[in-house]
Amino acid sequence: MKSTNPMKNISIVILVFCLSLPASSFSQDSLNYKSLRKKNIYNTIPVIGAFALTYTSGFVYANNNYYPDSNRVPFYFTNDNSGFLQVDKFQHAFGSYVESYLGYRYLRYNGVNKNTALIFGGTLGFFVQTPKEIIDGYYEGAGFSWGDALGNLAGSFFMIGQELLFNEQVIRYKFSFWRSPYADQANGLLGRNYFHSYSLDYNGHTYWFSLNANRFLLKTKLPDWVSISLGYSANGMFGPFNNLDSYNGVPIPETERYRQYLISLDIDWPKIKTNSKFLKFIFNGLVFIKIPFPAIELNSKGQIKGYLLYF
Repeated sequence: MKSTNPMKNISIVILVFCLSLPASSFSQDSLNYKSLRKKNIYNTIPVIGAFALTYTSGFVYANNNYYPDSNRVPFYFTNDNSGFLQVDKFQHAFGSYVESYLGYRYLRYNGVNKNTALIFGGTLGFFVQTPKEIIDGYYEGAGFSWGDALGNLAGSFFMIGQELLFNEQVIRYKFSFWRSPYADQANGLLGRNYFHSYSLDYNGHTYWFSLNANRFLLKTKLPDWVSISLGYSANGMFGPFNNLDSYNGVPIPETERYRQYLISLDIDWPKIKTNSKFLKFIFNGLVFIKIPFPAIELNSKGQIKGYLLYF
């Protein structure tokens, strides 16, 4: 676990790269695999080559520039499972889930059979993210985190398991972020601006599991795109394990760290029927994002809160 992670930036590049591919590649419900032509499999070769080159270049850059040479040590393990009240572990699983989902969907769209696509595409998240943990194992102050590696594995398995059981993603793993009010109190510790805080302000991260309401609860009483979403987040964190008293010479107010458990509504975007390729592209680009909706929070302080809109 590192609060600043260059591999996260590489993952963002990979995500944008994949979403620039044809929208039909990733439309969960409209894709008819039986109609795919086997010759489409050759379309994957240049894309996989470009992906491998992008990832390898980023990985080499991170290895050579992330830590100074003076911090290199013999390989060792670390236990950081309590860091950021496990929000960091949800982040690892989410990144792995997204990359595995995109890898699997792309291979299936291009004619690769299901089992092969699950092996090579469904495990993509784990194999993309875990080499970073190996790099950490050789640097003082980092170390190989089994918790991070298991988070990576969980994200891939969550995607693969649903395809094996249901042949679709009936529970979508989603993310929302809003820069927390703590960031303005931290003198840069949690980021200098909204985009910088995305990497540093775990108080603003929420990870969601969105379930289709009709399938699990109401049996066609609502539009098919309505989902119930369960979320996890945490607040009051000015450091991974304990809150700092000050940062860069500026005091940080004393704050209680606590967990948040949330329930909200959501939209299952691919379930919205449309013939517009543009709208399909937009909907597929939103498939991992939890948009603001009313929510109820139960937290580890024993409080219950309601939100007209939870970001």
